[in-house]
Order: sequence, then C-alpha cells, then structure tokens
Amino acid sequence: MPSSNSPRLLAGGNPQIAKADGDAPVQAYIAAMPGWKRGVGEQLDDLIARTVPGVQKAVRWNSPMYGLPGQGWFASFHVFTHYVKLTFFKGTALRPVPPGGSAKEARWIDLREGSFDEAQLAAWIAQAAAIPGWGNA
Repeated sequence: MPSSNSPRLLAGGNPQIAKADGDAPVQAYIAAMPGWKRGVGEQLDDLIARTVPGVQKAVRWNSPMYGLPGQGWFASFHVFTHYVKLTFFKGTALRPVPPGGSAKEARWIDLREGSFDEAQLAAWIAQAAAIPGWGNA
C-alpha cells in the first residue's frame, strides 16, 4: 500500500508529479511507476543519461522530459495501462521512423513488458538528441 506521501496515480497508473526541473522529480516519477513499468522507466532514464551526456531532465505534464540546453526537448515518456509510451518530439526525422504516431512531427513507441530493445532505442535517442528539439530545455 502506498504511503500518504506517495504520488497519486492518475489514469493508467501515470504518477502525478508536480512540474519541476532536474533529476529529482524524474526519479520521484520513476519510483512511483507501478509494477513492471518502473523497470522500464529505470532502463529508459539510464539509457538516455548514458547516450546523451549533459542531458537536462524535468517533469512536465506528469511526464519525464529529456533535452539539451539551447536545443530543446527531444524525448519524453508517459505511463499508460498496458505500456510505457516513449515519444520523440521530432520523430519523423529519425531512421527508421518509430512506429507510432499521427502527430505532425512526433513519433513514439509503446514499450510493453519484455519489449525493451536497447540497441534500437539507443540509436533513436542519439539521433533525437542531435537535432533541434521542441521548446526550451
């Protein structure tokens, strides 16, 4: 049973974390992710940090965000009932293009239990970090 200090889980088990910059709110989000999804969040955060030295982190709209100063946000993830959705804000520029999406430029991949392809995700993360992102990181 979660403690009274634990973040509230919103629809699909997405942790409600206040908007904030830095690693601490991202780690609080990951720690509150339910079940197997927490492991996916830990893997994603570690992979992004290893792949993109100097990455900036924040929580916006109850989602961890990753970006580079002066370049903007390049990726984010969000918990849903049956998967964790990893979004690349300029995903149409990635090769191969991630499979999910109907937004103008964003593309995503739904990560389900046991579906973590580290090599492909690292390639997309490196590509995404190398192009101008969305907003200000």
